[in-house]
Amino acid sequence: MRKLRVAGALLLPALALLLLGAHFFRAGLVPVAAVCVALLALLFVRTVWAARAMQGALVLGVLEWLRTAWVFASARAEAGQPYGRLLVILGSVALLTALAAAALRSNTAREHFRHAD
Repeated sequence: MRKLRVAGALLLPALALLLLGAHFFRAGLVPVAAVCVALLALLFVRTVWAARAMQGALVLGVLEWLRTAWVFASARAEAGQPYGRLLVILGSVALLTALAAAALRSNTAREHFRHAD
């Protein structure tokens, strides 16, 4: 049962890192995408620094999603195209990424990164 709880607590950060990696890959930033995927390995490193490194990456990810929203919405506004839906989608992705960073502070995640089996 404990392993199922841990998997649930770490699923959102894993998905957020994969989504961020896909974003960078699509932008042609393959090395940055590779770093996002490599950070997934930290899910198996049972130390506090691993959790903090992933949290830091996810916080930077939130900033990247907000930056992307700003750039894309500005370009669409300048072109006279609608941009509201774009802001809702990218804002939701930024919120999901922020929740993933917060999930690493949950009691279950803290226990996972503090204690080895």
